[in-house]
Amino acid sequence: MAHRLLPVTLLLSTAVAATACGGDAERARQVRGTARAEVAGIGHTSAQLAQALLQQPSGYRRAGEPDWGEYGSLKAIQNASRLQREAVLDKPSCGKARPGGDVAGDVPAALVSFTGGRGLTATETLMSLSAADAEKQVNARVPPGCLKFRTRVGSTWAAHKVAEAPKGEIGEGSRTIGVATVGGGTRTRTWYVVFRGPRYLATITVFGPGATRADAERLAGEALAQAGRVLS
Repeated sequence: MAHRLLPVTLLLSTAVAATACGGDAERARQVRGTARAEVAGIGHTSAQLAQALLQQPSGYRRAGEPDWGEYGSLKAIQNASRLQREAVLDKPSCGKARPGGDVAGDVPAALVSFTGGRGLTATETLMSLSAADAEKQVNARVPPGCLKFRTRVGSTWAAHKVAEAPKGEIGEGSRTIGVATVGGGTRTRTWYVVFRGPRYLATITVFGPGATRADAERLAGEALAQAGRVLS
């Protein structure tokens, strides 16, 4: 099964749902994520990726233990997929877009979440991908017709406005997207940074009323440094 890499249409829901947790009962599928990389002889194992996650980013504290294993089995990714199925878009074609192609559900991955001041949350995900697959994700762009859209979950509608920066230079190439959301009487922002390194792809998501591009890209820089120390 393939999973879309955090489609822009539901970044908000993904950020809210991204609470990572691990446990002995989940180790079997986590071992499968490690074994895939070992058998292939390329890339990084999910255990290695877990070690390469941010430990204590400045301004944030960790919210629970990291989750690691196959990408599609991570709790936050499963929650995001469920929310995607429940959401209704006023522009259905935007929800069907697959920017950069799909990420296979069995690639080794690791994820950790943090909380910060002023209601901010941050999430980092690391995935073992080939250079070609990672480059596709970095080069993907939001279709022009999807820069504004609305979503409905249950009876509640929310309006979203997307801002996408030109391709960046974090790591071996990066992509930054911002989503401003108004719904339910509140205004929130989500900033999302994708960058690639040697045989891995990383995503940083910052969510909250005061989320900024500068903060998301700062965390991405810290994540790059941490990954470089472990995945060299």
